[in-house]
Amino acid sequence: MTELEKLEAGLEYSFWDKEVNARKQHAMVETAKLNAIDPQDEDAIAAQLKRLFGSCGDDPWTGPGFNCDYGLNIHVGDRFLANYNVTILDIAPVHIGNDCMIGPGTCIITVNHPLSPKGRRNHLGIAKSITIGNDVWIGANCTILPGVTIGNNVVVAAGAVVTHDVPDNCVVGGVPAKIIKEIANDVEE
Repeated sequence: MTELEKLEAGLEYSFWDKEVNARKQHAMVETAKLNAIDPQDEDAIAAQLKRLFGSCGDDPWTGPGFNCDYGLNIHVGDRFLANYNVTILDIAPVHIGNDCMIGPGTCIITVNHPLSPKGRRNHLGIAKSITIGNDVWIGANCTILPGVTIGNNVVVAAGAVVTHDVPDNCVVGGVPAKIIKEIANDVEE
């Protein structure tokens, strides 16, 4: 298998591989274009996000300083908003529902590395998808780790590190994030 085939199969892969690295280089070029757009030109931002992301609903917006690893593995619903300096390391797919807001400085990370120094010296990575439901607000400076699923109508408190799945209709916070309280969903259909 090539390193890219290993990555896509959910196996350990070399992140220094030229084919794997080409994805990141493409994303760096496209995010540089995105970040060069006047922040008030919402139509141009939306058009660039639709070129960068794998799929994109209506009315997406990102603030300056947005970065990603690939772009095409990011799938967002309608009215997606990512504030300043948001990073999505989308080595594996990231699915984000409708009406989601991501606070400044947040990192959504699908890639992990070995605990062994030998594995890290061999530049190995392994990726796991992240899914975020509808009506989710992720506060400032949060970290969402590989393999996590966040349900619908969730608030992730500022500074939280989400290491495990989060059910619907709750507020989570802390390091690691834990349920703080349940909240009502006043838009359920």
